[in-house]
Amino acid sequence: MILAIGRPAVILATGRARGDLPIGRPDGDLPIGRPAVILAIGRPGGEGVMLTGVPTILITGGSGQIGAMLRPRLARPGRTLRLLDVVPPPALAGAPAGAAEEFILASVTDCAAVTEASAGADAVIHLAGLAGEAPWDRIMEINIQGAYAVFEAARRAGVPRVIFASSNHAVGFTPRSAFPVPDYAFPAPDTYYGVSKVAAEGLAALYHHRYGLDAICIRILTCDERPTTVRSLSTWLSPDDAGRLFEACLAAERPGFRVIFGVSANTRGGWVSLDEAQALGYQPRDDAEAYAAEIIAEHGEPDPADPVLAYLGGEFTRPGLDADHLT
Repeated sequence: MILAIGRPAVILATGRARGDLPIGRPDGDLPIGRPAVILAIGRPGGEGVMLTGVPTILITGGSGQIGAMLRPRLARPGRTLRLLDVVPPPALAGAPAGAAEEFILASVTDCAAVTEASAGADAVIHLAGLAGEAPWDRIMEINIQGAYAVFEAARRAGVPRVIFASSNHAVGFTPRSAFPVPDYAFPAPDTYYGVSKVAAEGLAALYHHRYGLDAICIRILTCDERPTTVRSLSTWLSPDDAGRLFEACLAAERPGFRVIFGVSANTRGGWVSLDEAQALGYQPRDDAEAYAAEIIAEHGEPDPADPVLAYLGGEFTRPGLDADHLT
């Protein structure tokens, strides 16, 4: 089944997406304003039982790294995951019977396309954007304009909830002396990328207080398949715990506006608060300590004098990301 946004475009196959794109990064292949399509990739027969009361979820950046982690973990009988990205997603393996996906080819910066994609959605998970530091004009164009487009689209389409993938880099210059960083900690961004997360959190607050939107901002730490550095032994968010956290945010009753942290139950953790996340129902189960022996054998024990460990943002606080080095 093909549903068109705007005027019809091309029908896309859902083949393999490029694996090197972070979190649904727009890469210039799709000009802003170009018409997009929705491609249904396995619609349910209608007999599935809705388990969580969130039958349709729009996921921006659904073809990216975190989107790939969340898709199989959020799939449910009777639930449709509607993915919006500039590249098609890889095929979803292991989805339960009755789960469904739709794909929309569009840039998150195209407010009209995002508004049409939001129609009929019960929640939006906003992942799309540049996943690391970049020159200011790129951050402004994609991350900040994209966040505006998502919240404005939700308002126009009447979507009641947006869950935003913020980042620890919104408070990356918080020093170790201030650990654990509290929920709602005042911004201390470490990069333009971190500034974009602060700006989007501000939009989330605006759209909650002015328009009544439920808006949850998750300051994610190190979300990856496994920890690979000494720092990530403290900051890892496992794929399974990411699924648990986003599901808790979807299921929470009338959460209002929240700013929480996303991290697993790491033995070497304690860098950030999990109070608000747990209040929403999040119960992390995974622990980076399972990888500690291997990582320490390669990198050595953590050095308290290591400047990468001086602040929450790690490498993002180092001089290599000064503006003069950005291209």
